[in-house]
Amino acid sequence: LFGMVPDITLRGRWVLPLASPPMSGGWVRIERGRVAALGRGDPGGPCSDLGDAVILPGLVNAHTHLELSDLRRPLAAAAAHEGLPGWIRSVVASRRERAADSRTVSESAAVEAAVRVGLAESAAEGVTAIGEIATRITAAHSHASGPRLRVFREGLGVANDVRERVVRGVARDLDRLIHCGVAAGVSPHATYSVASALGRDLLAIARARSLPAAMHLAESPDEDAFAREGTGRWRDLLRDLGAWKAETALPLLPVAEWIGRLARLPRAIVVHATFLDDAALARLSRHAARLAIAVCPRTAKSLAGVLPPIARLRSAGVRIAIGTDSRASSPDLSVRRECAELVGAGIVSSEEAVRMATLDAAWAIGLERTSGRIAVGRPADLAIISMHSPNADPFEAAIDPVNRVLTTLRGGRPIHQAAGGMPLRS
Repeated sequence: LFGMVPDITLRGRWVLPLASPPMSGGWVRIERGRVAALGRGDPGGPCSDLGDAVILPGLVNAHTHLELSDLRRPLAAAAAHEGLPGWIRSVVASRRERAADSRTVSESAAVEAAVRVGLAESAAEGVTAIGEIATRITAAHSHASGPRLRVFREGLGVANDVRERVVRGVARDLDRLIHCGVAAGVSPHATYSVASALGRDLLAIARARSLPAAMHLAESPDEDAFAREGTGRWRDLLRDLGAWKAETALPLLPVAEWIGRLARLPRAIVVHATFLDDAALARLSRHAARLAIAVCPRTAKSLAGVLPPIARLRSAGVRIAIGTDSRASSPDLSVRRECAELVGAGIVSSEEAVRMATLDAAWAIGLERTSGRIAVGRPADLAIISMHSPNADPFEAAIDPVNRVLTTLRGGRPIHQAAGGMPLRS
């Protein structure tokens, strides 16, 4: 986007490698887009002194829906009396409105434009890697100059008559992504929207291609009841949307059973997990080596009225990552503001939040070899953030929304530079 930064040494007030202790007065040497060395004090040669700034690994957004990035404000207000089902009605209505407007701009072009907007906003927030949920694949998903992507192609359906079409479409799009060199994955949508048979087919596609998966689970307290009984507000929602007919509906699975299926893959993400029961938590704990949780604090607060139960989830011994969900449920795509939400509530420390948004999130989306830490030999994926107060704790400074993201580097290439920020010079 801005051209490759020449071989350069960057020095800041702090460097947070995450793979090793914080370094006051630290520096990072970049050569050919990779970290060549790092240390503290005198780098022993020319450097670009960033002054009161913290250098940390580029943030990783473990879960988002970029195709909704064209929304100017969240749709959460519509869910005030209906909870998550009410919000989903609003999302579907928004998508149908976009389709109706396709007379002037095609729906696919509108989705592509929204994805590009989301990528640019993410880069401006210091994000260098994203776990993206996509209902359709666009050219923007192979956009080489933005954040790295793991694109989880979403599939959903509870009726037998859509099963073959959904499976065929997901497989086709995954092969397209793989052919373009994009990290791919599979996303059976949610407990209430994916029949057992369809979910089995989608996860089989993932296993055959050695891909990870992500699935929305335990977003609401009544998902398991719907899976068992096929009644209640989830049935009403699906019926009203034309997706549920008793005569063609296939059996659903409770959350714990879905976790067991996801655990058969080498890597999978349980998204949200706000209302996990004891059986589901125990299943999650049993497979903690292969599963991660992606929480979206502001979305949980808005749609469920509570923040994610981090302490309870941690008792399962599973990695917990940070995501933003989408602009349909949050006012922006700021991972830092998601972190600040948890820190402000006293749920985690600033350092824990930063680790959730770097190391743990990179592992969750299967990009731990390129993202999440600063170490010699790894790509120079960095976020450089100003420090409003030079004496502030560096982890607090990193997630404080008052502090600007000055520059975001992916592989030594700036994918964002703030207006008026210090230019990078070798």
